[in-house]
Amino acid sequence: MTSQYQSGRGAQANPVNRFAPLHSESCDDGWFQELPERCVTEVREEQSRHIISRNNSPDLPFDRSLNPYRGCEHGCIYCYARPSHAYWDLSPGLDFETRLIARTNAVDLLEQELSRPGYSCAPINLGANTDPYQPIERNYRLTRRCLEVLLRYRHPLTLVTKGALVLRDLDLLVALAERRLVRVMISLTTLDDDLKRRLEPRAASPAARLRVIRALRERGVPVGVLCSPMIPQINDHELEHLLDAAVAAGADSAGYMLLRLPREVASLFQDWLEQHYPGKTEHVLSLLRQSRGGQLYDASFGKRFRGEGPFAELLAQRFQLACRRLGLQRAQGSSELDCSQFAPPGRQMGLF
Repeated sequence: MTSQYQSGRGAQANPVNRFAPLHSESCDDGWFQELPERCVTEVREEQSRHIISRNNSPDLPFDRSLNPYRGCEHGCIYCYARPSHAYWDLSPGLDFETRLIARTNAVDLLEQELSRPGYSCAPINLGANTDPYQPIERNYRLTRRCLEVLLRYRHPLTLVTKGALVLRDLDLLVALAERRLVRVMISLTTLDDDLKRRLEPRAASPAARLRVIRALRERGVPVGVLCSPMIPQINDHELEHLLDAAVAAGADSAGYMLLRLPREVASLFQDWLEQHYPGKTEHVLSLLRQSRGGQLYDASFGKRFRGEGPFAELLAQRFQLACRRLGLQRAQGSSELDCSQFAPPGRQMGLF
C-alpha cells in the first residue's frame, strides 16, 4: 500500500504485474522520510498492429470489439480489465488508471480492417475492456473518429460507457440510430454519490449518467442500463432502485453482472474494502466465495457473470422480478441492429 492516500484514485497500490521477473519493495530504513509523489496521469501513444479484437465467448452478445485506449482513468477499483495492463509491463494497480495508452492509429486500422475483401459484417462493441469515453478522449477524439468511420461504412455497433462525454457525439449517435446501427448501454453502479467517489473516482456522477440516458432517449438513440457490478453488502441493495431510476430516465433494456475479481483485481479490491469498509470486508468476501464455488473468482463460461449459489440466485430473481414490473427488456446486445447496410466506400470500384 502507498504511505499516503491517493485522492481521486481507485487503487492505492501498484502490485507487480505477474510477468515481471524481478520486483523491488520500498522500506523505511530510519534515515529520512521521502514524500510520496502526486499521482498524475501519463499518456503513451501506441501504433497498434490490429484494432478489432475477436472472442468466442458464449457469455458475450458480440464476437468483436474495439478499444481505442489501454488503461482507464475512471479508476474503478473493481475493473476486470486491470490485469490486461500487465501485458504492457505495467501494474494493474495505480498504473492502470494513471499510465494510459492511446492507440493513435486506431482510426486508420479500423478502415483497413473493414475494407478487407473477406470481412464479414457483425456488430462491433466499443467499451468491452476500457471506457471509450474516459477523460483523455476529450483531447484524442479516437472514439469519435471511429464512430465517424462506422457511420460512413454503415457498420452497426454497441457501446458501453459510464462517461457523460458520450453526449458530445450525440450527432453521430443520432445518425447511426436513424439507420438502426447503434445501441448504447450506460453503466450505472450506484445512486450514492459518496460510494461512487470511492468506487469509481473519476467516472461521471450517477445523476450525470441518468441525464445521459434521458438525452439519448429523447433523441431516439436506443439506450439501456447495465447494473454492473453488483457487490454483496456494498451496492446490491440498490439493484431495484437503479432499475427504477434508469426506466424513469428512459432506459428500455437492462442487464447486470455479479462482481468479478480475476487475477490481481482480487487483492486490489480486498485492499479497497479494508480501506473504506473494514467492518464489512470478511462478509463481502464470504458472500463472493459462496457465489464462486469457494473461490473469489470462477472464470467458467456460464458462471463468471452471474455466479451460483443462494446469493447469486436471489440476485437473479430480484433482477427478473424488477424487469417484469418495469416492463424492461433483458439486454440483448445487438439483435435489433441492421448489418445489411454495410458498404465500404469504394468497394464496388474493385469490380472494374
